[in-house]
Amino acid sequence: MSLFRTLKALPIFYKSISNTFPILYNTAPTNLLRSLTTTNKLQDLTEFFDIKKNWGLEEVKSGRAWKVEELRLKSNSDLHKLWYVLLKERNMLLTMEEESKRQTKLFASPERIDKVEISMENVETVVKERNKAYHLLETGETGERPGEYKAGVFGLNYYYKKREYVIPKFMNVKWKKTHVFRCNKKDVNEFLLKYNEKKFLERRRARTRNFNHVIGLLKRFPNIDLEAIKEQYPDVDINKAKNSRKCRGHFVPK
Repeated sequence: MSLFRTLKALPIFYKSISNTFPILYNTAPTNLLRSLTTTNKLQDLTEFFDIKKNWGLEEVKSGRAWKVEELRLKSNSDLHKLWYVLLKERNMLLTMEEESKRQTKLFASPERIDKVEISMENVETVVKERNKAYHLLETGETGERPGEYKAGVFGLNYYYKKREYVIPKFMNVKWKKTHVFRCNKKDVNEFLLKYNEKKFLERRRARTRNFNHVIGLLKRFPNIDLEAIKEQYPDVDINKAKNSRKCRGHFVPK
């Protein structure tokens, strides 16, 4: 009740002050005053949708994703603002994609979602770099959650991030009953043998494909920059490809 009376008496108080000190009250410098600012008032969920001029278009022009080199030049405040701008843009694009599916219509320029997600990943990379550098400078540690590589049920390694539990694993009887891993070591070794063979064949096919592609480039463009080819295809022996019989082509002897 006292707060209500105080608020009710405020206009009378300011009126008496203005009458008693008219010069101090009415001649305040305008450069020291600042009007109250608020965000735009929205009555609906239009911010989850694209602007109306892009509705029904088959293609919407958009820029490229933010690069890590560009984000490293920005301050922490700018990165924080940019993260929420990208988050808002991603929510809008996902909403428009789902609405297009619901209406069985074409979603214009779906690559915009990939650009936004790449930008968000790059922002997160820069923030992690700065946090790691700060913790190394202050405490000598990275400050990240520790982890280690473990072998799964099928013998494949994966990175496991450690975390705290209320009950340790060796004391948690309920967890031991629900997480029982039974596997035959012979079957796992056979699976790993075939899996490694598959990966080896994929790498060999990729090397052969790149080697033949470099031969085709050297055959079509004899004066091509070899340093650029080495940078783009580091697993290809340029001298071997240049001396290959396929690279020489056909010629008429003199």
